[in-house]
Amino acid sequence: MQQLATVMDELGLDKNNTVLVTGIGCTANGRLHELRVRVHAPRSNAAGAEAIKMVRPELHVLVVSGDGDLASIGGNHLLHSIRRNPNITVLCNNNEIYGLTGGQTGPTTPQGTNTISSPAGATYTPINLQGVVNTNPNAYYAKTTVYHQGPMRKAIREAIEWPGFAFVDIASQCIENNGRRIGFASANDMLQHYRTEYKAAPPGSTHLEPHQTGIVKGQPLPVAGSTRSGNGSGE
Repeated sequence: MQQLATVMDELGLDKNNTVLVTGIGCTANGRLHELRVRVHAPRSNAAGAEAIKMVRPELHVLVVSGDGDLASIGGNHLLHSIRRNPNITVLCNNNEIYGLTGGQTGPTTPQGTNTISSPAGATYTPINLQGVVNTNPNAYYAKTTVYHQGPMRKAIREAIEWPGFAFVDIASQCIENNGRRIGFASANDMLQHYRTEYKAAPPGSTHLEPHQTGIVKGQPLPVAGSTRSGNGSGE
């Protein structure tokens, strides 16, 4: 939230020109209300954001939500928002777990991870958020972590300025309902893990490998019309 607030201040975004759409998970229950531009949109935050952009195209519309809201419970909304390419920015607080409800396996939980709903290890491979976003050749995708503050801030700024759908995937520690179960003693231990585990991808990369940070840019289209950066027809 601190990095988002910093970027918003730098870009002159406030309650007069910006709407922040959140889900109902632990991400939305943080201090996002202090930004004073918030709309609470349970489980359909990407669709809610797209609707706002359609009606008020002059506004900056940002989604801040968790991986559970975006990739599972609200996954169908995300999928079609990516396809339609609206000029919105999505920030995914990705803690690889359903943190608010106690630590169940989520859509991004790594295979084999012990959770309260998969004590023998998560059965399925996690959803590939990068792959889903990049089904839109005009989209912006970035991967960063809460440890990498500078790259996170750069990714958020570029995503807001991108003329079309933009998605920032932010690895975030959940020590209470995930970290301790998988062997971390503290939230700081998880931060240090991000520091050593994640490496920056080479400049100009068109695909990020697991545990790489970086940015993959599609072919930007000029923004025209109300909701999308495609042909402006509003179809």
